[in-house]
Amino acid sequence: MTTAFIAGATGYTGRHVTDRLAREGVRAVAHVRPDSAALGAWTARFTAAGASVDATPWTDEMARTMARLRPDFVFALLGTTRARAARDERATGKAAGYEAVDYGLTALLLHAVRAAAIRPRVVYLSSIGAREQSANPYLAVRGRFERELQESGLPYLIVQPSFISGSDRDERRVVERMGSIALDALLGVAALTGARALHDRWATLTGDALAAGMVRLALDAPDGCAIVDAADVRRAARAV
Repeated sequence: MTTAFIAGATGYTGRHVTDRLAREGVRAVAHVRPDSAALGAWTARFTAAGASVDATPWTDEMARTMARLRPDFVFALLGTTRARAARDERATGKAAGYEAVDYGLTALLLHAVRAAAIRPRVVYLSSIGAREQSANPYLAVRGRFERELQESGLPYLIVQPSFISGSDRDERRVVERMGSIALDALLGVAALTGARALHDRWATLTGDALAAGMVRLALDAPDGCAIVDAADVRRAARAV
């Protein structure tokens, strides 16, 4: 059976990806931090969806987990926000920003895959505008990891959406949600005037649509290397 390991499974996109993989008949292994206060609740939720849970700590132990599971796909969906990072840093006393989480944990995951001497396709959720030289730290760390993934010698799928949002997102991001609604309205008008490509590349993707397209693109080319944007994801999601 095809196996997929999902890092960042408890996030908005990760939950949808885990559910989608399980529905596709993939052995979906959702990673949850062992120190998560909601580990029991996540285990119950993912088990009910047909997935299993792994709670390996973010240490060198991850390489042993990769060697044990030998996943065919590794979904790297990790990320934080400035507000969440500040909360986590106050609670734990450890760095929890873009450098520590978005880059640091994702790089640790890639190192673990390589140390396990396996060759899964790494599916990385990046962002439109990701660039290592960007003055925006969020985009800069994603650009750096994109380069490292491309240099790793592993098959990969790099996904670069714009806004990811939806009414089912339980984390309150009021400004982001309002911004995405306003942008989508403008892009809807643009699409009516013939700028469909602009709309499909920049308009908001819901977690379910992103997961559907991402999973389809990943499974359809298990040994491939590709960088895709929201338009590619939409087309793949519509074909599901």
